[in-house]
Amino acid sequence: MGSVRLLVSGRRFSLLSRSTKAHPSVSVRLLGTSRACRSTMFAWVIDKYGGNDLLRFSRNVSFPIIHYPNEVIVKVFAAGLNPVDVSMRGGYGAATMSTKRDPLNLKQSGSEFPLILGRDVSGVIMECGLDVKYFKERDEVWAAVPLWKQGSLAEFVVLSANEISHKPKRLSHTEAAAVPYVATTAWSALVNTGGLNRDNCGNKRILILGGSGGVGTFAIQMLKAWGAHVTVTCSHNAEQLVKSLGADCVMDYTAGPVEEPLRALEKFDLVLDTVGGDTERWALDLLKPWSGAKYVTLVTPFLHNTDRLGVADGMMQTAVTVAFKVLKHLIKGVHYRWGFFAPSGPALDEVGEMVDAGQIRAVLEDTFSFSEVPQALKKVERGHARGKTVVQISEGADVYD
Repeated sequence: MGSVRLLVSGRRFSLLSRSTKAHPSVSVRLLGTSRACRSTMFAWVIDKYGGNDLLRFSRNVSFPIIHYPNEVIVKVFAAGLNPVDVSMRGGYGAATMSTKRDPLNLKQSGSEFPLILGRDVSGVIMECGLDVKYFKERDEVWAAVPLWKQGSLAEFVVLSANEISHKPKRLSHTEAAAVPYVATTAWSALVNTGGLNRDNCGNKRILILGGSGGVGTFAIQMLKAWGAHVTVTCSHNAEQLVKSLGADCVMDYTAGPVEEPLRALEKFDLVLDTVGGDTERWALDLLKPWSGAKYVTLVTPFLHNTDRLGVADGMMQTAVTVAFKVLKHLIKGVHYRWGFFAPSGPALDEVGEMVDAGQIRAVLEDTFSFSEVPQALKKVERGHARGKTVVQISEGADVYD
C-alpha cells in the first residue's frame, strides 16, 4: 500500500513522498499554530548596509520555510546582540556571506535584503523537518545563528538541528539568549583551536585579554569549571565582575601599559585575545616557549580582506598572512592561531549541562523590548560591555494561542 504525506506549514505545501500503488493513504500533519499559519511575520530589517538609521520594523517579512529535512522553525522569545551585529549592519563580511548564501552566484547582488540581524536566540520549536529526531515541537531550545542566515530579531527563525540545543532549565529565555554566540565562539577558540578540555585544564595557566566582554565572561567561567588558573585584563570598573566569575588574577589596563605587570607573572599555556590591535606585539612573549603553548586571537583580517579584495584574492591574502605569522612564532617555540565563531549544537549541549550544574551563569548587562531594537544596537555600538544585551521578543504564554 502506497502513501502520500503532506507537510502543511502556513500556506506552503511540500510533497514528501508519493506512490501510485493501489489503496493509497494520505497522512496530513498540521504543524505550528494559528500564529504560524500565515505568509509573513514581523522583524527588524535593513534594506542596505549602513548606520542605525537604516533599521526598519516590518510586519511583512516572508515567513521562514523549512528547505531541508534536518531544519526546524523556532519561535523567538529572546534575541541576544553582539558587536558582530553592529559590524554586519555596516556591511562587514558581506562578500564572504554572499558567497556562502549563493555559492554558484545565481542570485543578483543585494539578494540578502531585507536582512535580519541577531546571532543569539532562545525560543520554542514550532515545526520540525522529517529528519529531525533529537528534537520535537514545543521543545525549548537555544542557538547561535550562523552569520550567513537570517537572524533572530524576528518572530521566527529557521535553523538546522545540529545548530540548536535544549535550553538549560536553570535559565529563563532572556538569560539563555545571552549565552550561545559567546559560548560557541569561546568553545571554538579554546577547545577546537586551543585544544583545551575538561580533562587537561587542571594545571593550565590561561590569560584572557579583554575579560569583561561577552566572550571573556563566558570563557572565565568555563575555564574555572575545568580547573584552570585564569588571569584576565579589563578596566578597573569591571574588576569586581570578573572576580565574581572566578578570575584568579586581574590586571587593570587603564592603570598603564598592561604588558609590564603581565611579564612579571609566570608564563602562560594559552592566551585568548579578544582585543586585537597591538596586543600581538607583546602577548606572544607571555607564553611558555617549546611547551605547546598557544596564542589564539579572535581579531583576524579574514572578512576585512575578502570585503576589500574579493573572496578569492582576500582568501589568498589571508592565507599568506597567517602562514607568515605561524612560521614566525613557531621558530620562537609558540603556536599562533586564529579563532572563529562556529555555531554548534553539540557544544551548547555541554555548555547547557554546565549551566544546569551551576558552573556557568548568564552575564546579562541590559534588556530591551522589541520596539527598542535601535536603542539596543546603539548600546552595543558604544562598546565597553559588561556582559550581554538582550532583546525580549515574545512571551511564552502567547505561542500556542
